Amino acid sequence: MKLTDKTALITGATGGIGFEVAQHLGRLGCTVILNGLDDDKGAECVKTLQEEQITAEFYGFDVTDEEQVNDCVATIGKKYGKVDILINNAGGLGGRSRFEGMTTEFYRKVMALNLDSVFYVSRATIPFLKKGTHPTIINFTSNAAWNAGGPGAGIYGTSKAGVHAITRALAKDLAEYGIRVNAVSPGTIDTPFHAQIKSTKPEVFASWKNNIMLGRLGKPEDVATVVAFLASDDAAFITAETIQIGGGQALGI
Repeated sequence: MKLTDKTALITGATGGIGFEVAQHLGRLGCTVILNGLDDDKGAECVKTLQEEQITAEFYGFDVTDEEQVNDCVATIGKKYGKVDILINNAGGLGGRSRFEGMTTEFYRKVMALNLDSVFYVSRATIPFLKKGTHPTIINFTSNAAWNAGGPGAGIYGTSKAGVHAITRALAKDLAEYGIRVNAVSPGTIDTPFHAQIKSTKPEVFASWKNNIMLGRLGKPEDVATVVAFLASDDAAFITAETIQIGGGQALGI
């Protein structure tokens, strides 16, 4: 599978799954445009990729800021003339809060990070996807979209359920332009996302694999390979789908 001559914009790509996706697509011949908030980290990631002879560039902008998104995506589109692959990976738990005590500020922060960002970046990129070759959007949702999240993560689950829905809505809206839209839903992946509980309650973290049918936690590369497939012409007849990447975790055992 090759992605030569493809250009990919990946949000939240300076660590964890996002960087693994950028690295994997780059190794397949893709030009990768990384997004994040930390310019120093972005420069470090680009250097790592370039050492592998991967063509890479970093753009620092806040995916929850409509104006920043519009300005930076326009700059990217003008420079490259097109975007073939958009990967809306940026997102996060944002903290935990039960609904009774949840502030409107917290609610808006989590929704903006996980759902508004998909809307802003997708909307800004569509004109350049229309100029791409077999263009595609790949969004990141979560098991929490189905099970509504754990204690205090209800609004995170709500936001990710929105990502599941907007994936299908975008697929309907963009099919006439040949733009495919799909999502991936990672299960428990061993990344810095879980760093706090891994360091403070290692026994709890280790026990999570007991709820996974395949008996292990996921690795970032488990997700990256599926994203690469969806981005490739091998998935040319797949749209409006969400692929669970969790070793059977969604079914429980």
